[in-house]
Amino acid sequence: MLDIKYILANREEYAQCLKNRHHDFDLGILVTLDEKRRKIIGETEDLKAKRNEGSRKIGMAKKNPDIDVESLKAEIKAMGDKIKELDTELAEVESELNHHMMTLPNRLSATTPIGEDENDNPVVRTWGEPKKFDFEPKPHWDIAEALGIMDFEKGVMLAQSRFTVLQGLGARMERALVNFMLDLHTKKHGYLEVEPPFMVRSAILEGTGQLPKFAEDLYKLQNDDLWLIPTAEVPLTNLNRESILEEKDLPKYYTAYTPCFRREAGSAGRDVRGLMRQHQFDKVEMVKICTPETSYDELEKLTSDAEDVLKTLNLPYHVVNLCSGDIGFGSAKTYDLEVWLPSQNKYREISSCSNCEDFQARRMGLRYRPSDGGRPVFAHTLNGSGIAVGRTLIAVIENYQNEDGSITVPEALVPYMDGLTRITAR
Repeated sequence: MLDIKYILANREEYAQCLKNRHHDFDLGILVTLDEKRRKIIGETEDLKAKRNEGSRKIGMAKKNPDIDVESLKAEIKAMGDKIKELDTELAEVESELNHHMMTLPNRLSATTPIGEDENDNPVVRTWGEPKKFDFEPKPHWDIAEALGIMDFEKGVMLAQSRFTVLQGLGARMERALVNFMLDLHTKKHGYLEVEPPFMVRSAILEGTGQLPKFAEDLYKLQNDDLWLIPTAEVPLTNLNRESILEEKDLPKYYTAYTPCFRREAGSAGRDVRGLMRQHQFDKVEMVKICTPETSYDELEKLTSDAEDVLKTLNLPYHVVNLCSGDIGFGSAKTYDLEVWLPSQNKYREISSCSNCEDFQARRMGLRYRPSDGGRPVFAHTLNGSGIAVGRTLIAVIENYQNEDGSITVPEALVPYMDGLTRITAR
């Protein structure tokens, strides 16, 4: 959520930001509502001052018998009734204004490129060389089904399309990847491991920006104000909501493994086969809370931590800087990591690392007190996939496939697989 003072003071600049993001909204609506809000507040304050003056005169009535007390009382009552009406009107205006503010996207970093869509995302760097196969590489679903480690039909039978059953060594490798990622982030990168609830209240999703704008993409419990989390970013970032932290305690690093639940409305027809785009998937998430002065350095470190997962697994990837037409709602700047998939002969997204600046902190009331004793200010929040477990499983299966249909276990995962070095059909 942005400060309305910033939008009103930089109206043309923010209007251009909305245009660059392909977000259609007339900022004149905010101007009108803000003027109406100020007018109501002014009228209310004037009436309260007159009411106080009338009450003072009534108090003087004993010393001045010429004061018409009954008439003053009637005037004060009328003013009180009008103040109540204005308070109701103010609440309605502020509610409408807040709704619009909650649905407006973040401003963009000066280093976020302007572009139309994913085709305009510049590549920042590339790591590793795609493997050259002596045979035609197969897609992960063909390999996994032949090995009996995934069952897509049972996933549909138990739930619906875009749910999958992992079994045997498929489930084991998924668990191995989770443990490997958590160990890497906690032991090497210094994150605090957290196991948060997998369901959260509406206010928590509002804090990170999923509500109200993306409600249709989420799963809500029918009888409670609880939603299944779309990512661990939501509970992790909210751990310090409505708090004032001390600057000396920053930055804070959190990591968590959770299942994630998303409808991903509007994406039907894209990657619906296999594990690429599921309604339920596993992810290890990283979240940082820091000062504005350090947030962009922290973004580089966050991205490097996600890259370390792919480097350690020896999976080729590149990093792209998301352009204005492709960047997420709450992000000011985002790097996407895209891993090489042999069956598609292209790089595909496996992690997004974003700096939200103070956008989320304003929504959740997350501030810190500067070490110089100044007034509390809003913190900056960052989040990144560290990384998407299911998509990593896809990348391992495809990049480590063998001509006989087996899968070589990456060296980094062998200790997590009890020494197993190859998955073969049984």
